[in-house]
Amino acid sequence: MSAAIEATATAAREGAPRAVEPGGGRDGAPRQTTAPPYIVRHLGLVDYEPTWRQMQQFTDTRTAETPDEIWFLEHPPVFTLGMNASRDHVLTPGDIPVVQIDRGGQVTYHGPGQLVVYPLVDLRRAGLGVRDLVTALERSIIELVAEFGVIAEARRDAPGVYVAGRKLASVGIRIRRHSSYHGLALNVQLDLGPFQRINPCGYQGLEMTQLGELGGPKTVEDAAAALEGHLVRALGFA
Repeated sequence: MSAAIEATATAAREGAPRAVEPGGGRDGAPRQTTAPPYIVRHLGLVDYEPTWRQMQQFTDTRTAETPDEIWFLEHPPVFTLGMNASRDHVLTPGDIPVVQIDRGGQVTYHGPGQLVVYPLVDLRRAGLGVRDLVTALERSIIELVAEFGVIAEARRDAPGVYVAGRKLASVGIRIRRHSSYHGLALNVQLDLGPFQRINPCGYQGLEMTQLGELGGPKTVEDAAAALEGHLVRALGFA
């Protein structure tokens, strides 16, 4: 991890080694019976592009023995466009930068008050397919909001988590060398105005919601603490 990103880490800890069921994964490769510990990093507020480049570097240089990592963080205001996204969905960006990146999906917004989670996972070792990973990310959010009595759902045609038709969390990932990066963005307590400058995820008029309006945590730190256990279990790390 680069010095710039490492310096922002407020916490980094290793989880226990996770047992992996013997047998073939979805790609037919044998699964290991044990895997290295996973590491959770809380990075605070970090710029988008250096963090993206660090995810790429981590993915390109990891080995079969490299522990998986989960990064919890926030970004300053930025619009990001997926690989095949249309710039027609960026309506009036104004002073917010627009960055073309290498995840799937269309356009979304990141800003302070939104919890961004990047799971850097060796999918072959974990025995997960791409759809399994997306489902795990969505399920962790659904289980989180259920704790305070909110019913949320995932949509097969539009990845993410929704509450009464309004989008609470977005999901966009990239797989390279059988490993994942990018991840999910959970609205906690932020200015939702910038979403009106785009067609979120390519859907005109899609409304957003956030945890703070639904009776959940109102700070990114509290949301990360509440989500971590759900995410670890959904990924099969626990």
